[in-house]
Amino acid sequence: MIVLDTAYLIDFFIGTKETLGAFEITEIDDLDIALDFDSDIATTVITFHEIMSGVKHKKVKKEERFFRRFFSETPVLNFDFKAAEKSSEIMADLLTMGKSVNALDVLIAGIAVANGADKIASTDKRFDEISKVTGLKILKSNFQEKKDSASSV
Repeated sequence: MIVLDTAYLIDFFIGTKETLGAFEITEIDDLDIALDFDSDIATTVITFHEIMSGVKHKKVKKEERFFRRFFSETPVLNFDFKAAEKSSEIMADLLTMGKSVNALDVLIAGIAVANGADKIASTDKRFDEISKVTGLKILKSNFQEKKDSASSV
């Protein structure tokens, strides 16, 4: 299963074509095919919270319509005791390594692992550290590669 994280979905909304690289496709019209082909795509209730908090704060109707439709059509994985246990293990491992990672990202990873995901589509570099302790493969997008190269100039 592939879990789509918050940063990925925001970048998808902003930069649509560039984020398609995570699915190894080049045209937006192919996204529906990719999502249907890999019906094992989901997101998390934490991502819903993060995105809707921003949408409600900024009072942006277009974005709200887009994301409400997305969340109504995509499985949303919940944070339960199993995910809490996994998240606490991930956080403990990261702290043992001396790594400080955003708690919400750790919750997303815990939910993903608890639900059997093997990949996370993310444009957030913090997931690189999380992948070291979870084994989750991080699917990056062309959008992230462009942001990285622009910031190194």
